Amino acid sequence: MDSPHNRLGDRVRRYRKATGRSQPVIAGLCGISVRYLSLIEGGRKTPSVDVLARLADELEVPIGALLNDSIVTEPTSSPDRAASDIARALMGYRRPASTSAVPAVVLRERVESAWATWQSSKTRFSEAEEALPALIGDVEHAIQAHRRGTDAEARRDTLRTAADLYGLLRSYCRRAGRLDLSLMAADRAIRAAEEADDPVRLASAQWNLGHVLLSDERAGAVEEAKEVALTAVDQCSREADTPDLTAVRGALELVAVVADARQRRWWDARQRLEKKAAVLGDRAGEGNVQRTVFGPTNVSLHAMSIEMLAGEAAEALRLADLVDTTVLPSRERRFTFGLEVARCHDLRGEDAAVYVHLLGLEELAPEDLIRSAQGLALVNGLLGRVRPTYRDQVTGLAERLGVI
Repeated sequence: MDSPHNRLGDRVRRYRKATGRSQPVIAGLCGISVRYLSLIEGGRKTPSVDVLARLADELEVPIGALLNDSIVTEPTSSPDRAASDIARALMGYRRPASTSAVPAVVLRERVESAWATWQSSKTRFSEAEEALPALIGDVEHAIQAHRRGTDAEARRDTLRTAADLYGLLRSYCRRAGRLDLSLMAADRAIRAAEEADDPVRLASAQWNLGHVLLSDERAGAVEEAKEVALTAVDQCSREADTPDLTAVRGALELVAVVADARQRRWWDARQRLEKKAAVLGDRAGEGNVQRTVFGPTNVSLHAMSIEMLAGEAAEALRLADLVDTTVLPSRERRFTFGLEVARCHDLRGEDAAVYVHLLGLEELAPEDLIRSAQGLALVNGLLGRVRPTYRDQVTGLAERLGVI
């Protein structure tokens, strides 16, 4: 039977063969099993939006080419092609042992620059995909070189830089739909922070791991995220208290808050937010310690998130009106807030407001929106019920995002 699933699978197979690569190669690069790819190509499984995007990237075609026979294209360079280079670098790229390691101070400057771009640029994915592969290789090579060396301070500085780099990679890989690589990056950040004997970076690395687990769809993963976060909070309490450690402790408490809310434990989430996170937020003040963006504003954003997840859209929007996100240094955090506001309006059936906020997100962070499964789902929902008076505008947005 010539179903839409069969036709999509045929296109995936055709474009894969055009690249000359086997099922195991494509499946490995996409972070899926060979059997799952075989089922997709056979028309017995329909890939999720994230998997479809990864397949299109690896097959070097637009997503539309996999969805629509009317789009005829030859495999060409894709805007997201560099993502494959990041995956390859994480999975084993090494510089020859004979080459000199990049000095720790230079690596620090490059990682700081990469983080500044990641938190502030509208084109952060494109820029990260250009910079990160070589940076991964240089940092890994420096770690290996210093393990054989005698300069203990340079080794420690390199490990700290590595922990910071892998924190960035955790965020990038999670947003790019590569949860497997995100988990790998979070684990490497923990190992580097442990070797550097840096309590703040270790707590931050555990915060990173908590966020990976919050994104994991496995049964029990959300509770694991809470356990990781609270174990790290307990470890922090045994260290000498510092402003930086206070801020990271607060960020870890927010992971536990989200975990409670995801499991519909609304009272627990609200109580932890008020009694733990808010208190630490007041002590820490607004900041961005280890790129956690923790402070009173982030606490307020989580209060709004709890109500949104609880289906209390009116209360969530009331709280959102009280928040000034311009104080946040992270474009990603502002994007997440805007997306949650759009979801609240969607719960209330306020389509015009949903559309307006989606336009704002497109202006704020276009590369985030095109990679956001929730954002694309909101656009799809609008397409199905939009009023004729602004159908053309919604259709235009959908076309720009590659939804249609």
